[in-house]
Amino acid sequence: MSNSTILVTGAANDIGRAASKALAESGVTVILLDKDVAGLESLYDEIEAAGFPEAAIYPMDLNGATGDDYEQLANTVADNFEQLDGLLHCAAMLGVMSRVDDYDIENWFKVMQTNLNAPFLLTRALLPLLRKSQAASILFCADGLGSKAKAYQGAYGVSKAGSKALMSILAYELENSSIRVNSYDPGIVATGIRRQAFPAEETDALHSPDDVAGKIREIMGQREAHGKQLSA
Repeated sequence: MSNSTILVTGAANDIGRAASKALAESGVTVILLDKDVAGLESLYDEIEAAGFPEAAIYPMDLNGATGDDYEQLANTVADNFEQLDGLLHCAAMLGVMSRVDDYDIENWFKVMQTNLNAPFLLTRALLPLLRKSQAASILFCADGLGSKAKAYQGAYGVSKAGSKALMSILAYELENSSIRVNSYDPGIVATGIRRQAFPAEETDALHSPDDVAGKIREIMGQREAHGKQLSA
């Protein structure tokens, strides 16, 4: 993976942050995308201090971004890099735990925008750059709820099911190209979303983001897998 370029969403915290560092350690130039500018800057400093390839920062709020914003992002990446070798979708929003009867409509749209519409728009905008790579990889961070729905998961559960479907559709459409498309379910990980969903849960026994970052790096770099939901 050395000398490749990969864009990571949700890079400022949790799994996105850990995966970005793991990729940088392997010689990848990582484009760090998140709305948390302070988090991006501290991650950039960590990568630089470790002597890894210099990262790039792209502050962006996926929830408020329009189609034009994604095209501008693609143009900016194209101006600075000849190609894109990977796209890792880690950004996510939980929303509220509520039955459908009471689910707040505005919150529903925000969750769907961040978790499903944004990956579609970003992937669509970056496909021309990904096609320039001889071996590109698109990876969606999945959740078991995408395969088995549960009560009160609301927009989060629906968005994760939609994300899995988007991955499969892309995989079929790109099966004869140089782009591999997969999703990865890391299992139960101590993240901000997990703490928000289960605030009283003991986290000592849970996997940390660092525990799953190596697997993400492995999937991004392998040639064989395509169109599969992989797990920890």
